[in-house]
Amino acid sequence: MSQNSSRVVTVTMNPALDISTSAPAVHATDKMRCAAPRRDPGGGGLNVARVLHALGEDATALLPSGGHCGQAVQDLLTGEQVRFSAVPITGSTRESFTVDDLSTGFQYRFVLPGPTVAYAEVESCLERVRDFATDSRFVVVSGSLPPGVDADFCQRLSDLLADTPTLLVVDTSGVALRALQRGVYLVKPSVRELRDWVDLPLESRAEQAAAARSIVEQGVSEVVVVSLGAEGALVITADVSEYVPSVDVASISGVGAGDSMVAGIVYSLVHDRSLIEAVQFGVAAGAAMLQTPGTAPCRPADVERYYTRICELSGLRVFPS
Repeated sequence: MSQNSSRVVTVTMNPALDISTSAPAVHATDKMRCAAPRRDPGGGGLNVARVLHALGEDATALLPSGGHCGQAVQDLLTGEQVRFSAVPITGSTRESFTVDDLSTGFQYRFVLPGPTVAYAEVESCLERVRDFATDSRFVVVSGSLPPGVDADFCQRLSDLLADTPTLLVVDTSGVALRALQRGVYLVKPSVRELRDWVDLPLESRAEQAAAARSIVEQGVSEVVVVSLGAEGALVITADVSEYVPSVDVASISGVGAGDSMVAGIVYSLVHDRSLIEAVQFGVAAGAAMLQTPGTAPCRPADVERYYTRICELSGLRVFPS
């Protein structure tokens, strides 16, 4: 591995400057005096890279970046000492805004659309991934796709890595998820995303497991990890059908919990844990993320504590394998 290489490369095609604050109460029309804002670099792959960094794993975050918000995201990543590679684009990186209503405990998330990314800029991102992924064990593509990026972007990444030993992990939704056809190592849909993907209600865990198994059998992905939110996750391969429970934690912010789960899984796989152990650690990382403000990375001590508890709770299959 070269000096500038990382074992994990994350790809965030629609990064954001995440701004989070709170208000005594949220009302229509009224001016709402908010607390001092917190600013974080946001977007799926950036959150994954930040959690990996917090856990002690060096990752390189690749992102298109433009305008004042793009520069602010880069400055925040530099301040956190997260390694990144920014591909310049003409459009301005988006902003996202989260407000916690202190009177109700509700959280309101306002997500702005990303900039239109030109064809040449998309190609530059793909070339940069190939350059950085040469010596990496995993590429993680996470988050939504901005305007200008075709739905088959994740599949193009898979094809790009097909002749390398690098494994692709995908965490996306909608048309980008449905465009996947082959070559992915691990995909992590939520139950809602899985329902949309297969166009079925999937009311029971057995039905959810069967739908995930069909994706494996079609050769789309070797592993499907279905996120069940507070209930944990399902792990499906050609040979495995396992339920991994979660732990009950008080939530400060739900933003980035899924990204933290992906980071925990990849971190564990890089360190040669088994797949089930990796998902247990990922579920622990997702739970730990609930206890940090905004999209601040989870605390390693919390992850380890929850991981120990999840290992104690695990072991029972709740549907036929």
